[in-house]
Amino acid sequence: MKNQNSDIRNIYQLNGAVPVLKAIPFGLQHILAMFVANLTPITIIAAAGGLSQAEIAVLLQNAMFVAGIATLIQLYPIWKVGSRLPIVMGVSFTFVTILCTVAANHGYPAVIGAVICGGIFEGVIGLFAKYWRKIISPIVAASVVTAIGYSLFTVGARSFGGGYAADFGSAQNLLLGTITLAVCLLWNIFAKGYIKQLSVLAGLLVGYVAAIFMGKVDLSIIFSGGLISLPKLMPYAPEFHLDAILSVAIIFIVSAAETIGDTTAMVSGGLHREIEGKEIAGSLACDGFSSAISALFGCPPVTSFSQNVGLINMTKVVNRFTIATGAGCMILAGLLPPVGNFFASLPEAVLGGCTIMMFGTIMVSGIEMFAHVGFTQRNVTIASLSLAIGIGFTATSEIDLWHIFPEALQSVFASNVVAVVFVVSILLNLLLPEDMEIKK
Repeated sequence: MKNQNSDIRNIYQLNGAVPVLKAIPFGLQHILAMFVANLTPITIIAAAGGLSQAEIAVLLQNAMFVAGIATLIQLYPIWKVGSRLPIVMGVSFTFVTILCTVAANHGYPAVIGAVICGGIFEGVIGLFAKYWRKIISPIVAASVVTAIGYSLFTVGARSFGGGYAADFGSAQNLLLGTITLAVCLLWNIFAKGYIKQLSVLAGLLVGYVAAIFMGKVDLSIIFSGGLISLPKLMPYAPEFHLDAILSVAIIFIVSAAETIGDTTAMVSGGLHREIEGKEIAGSLACDGFSSAISALFGCPPVTSFSQNVGLINMTKVVNRFTIATGAGCMILAGLLPPVGNFFASLPEAVLGGCTIMMFGTIMVSGIEMFAHVGFTQRNVTIASLSLAIGIGFTATSEIDLWHIFPEALQSVFASNVVAVVFVVSILLNLLLPEDMEIKK
């Protein structure tokens, strides 16, 4: 009994020993929470590049394999690459717009070349983070984390309604999302002990079964594509175009800001402390170099997933080994098509029922960070102005505010609240005087 209690306590410790059978359910719910979002960007970018369905299927398999490897590197670093934190990696939505443009203008091989160069660029600046990380002050980090939470609200709502399917907002999708959300909430209320932290997994499983009975899952695709298939290295020879490389490198800087925000939110909400410089450096280095490796497998960049940061903040399960079992599931999904097809068959509405609450916890983490750094006149000015500009200027209804700027600049900032908040908060942090308090 004593050992069992120790095992349960260890899931809340970064390096505690947890038996495999107890760890797998927690790792599995992390993968289920991000699986569909990990695959969707590839489908969009590959379609813009004119790839066939057969080619896209190969890239989806490769993406699962690469995401698993990148997650293991974050958890168990190689040299200085990796943060040693429970960060889950996956293909990023941040690059969709710019990579679709590159694919349409130069072809998909140009996407690969740009991601290789951009990934190495982010990896290198990550290794030297100790020389520039001071510009990411606690108030800047709090502003960025809050912006990340806000930006994900529409992502959760879109999933809740069924994603980008033709029946978005249908009664079936809304019912599936509601069933999943209700199971998550009821599980949180009535479950006891550490089982309470499996509410997302419970919601996903019940929602999946409900989707089967509602005819929303095609079970025949699970065993399509054979039983074993090795990932394809270098499916496309990279092409290098300077304009594509420069534009993608700019987005890598934006992605780095999101990674800093995600990592900071996870450390603050999950480990209840401030993030260390070497953790920022390792996290960014893993983001960058793993993205370059991802490109070698024909895939877009990988980065930290906010869905999983929200899950950690909600459950407080930070054990690295439990997350590693989830990474193992992703690697298996990349090697065994039936496993990947099963994960990929999860309806968006079911995912939305779980993630809509998780995304809210990220914004709450940002608010908690504001409370921790204090509401001085200077901090209030930085936070309020950066969020007002970031949210207001990137709203869909106000998108024409950017029409006088070059197209490259619009692609980076016009619809990216996190990028705008990041830049404005850094500028204010550098320009405003240290002491802005009202003198009495």
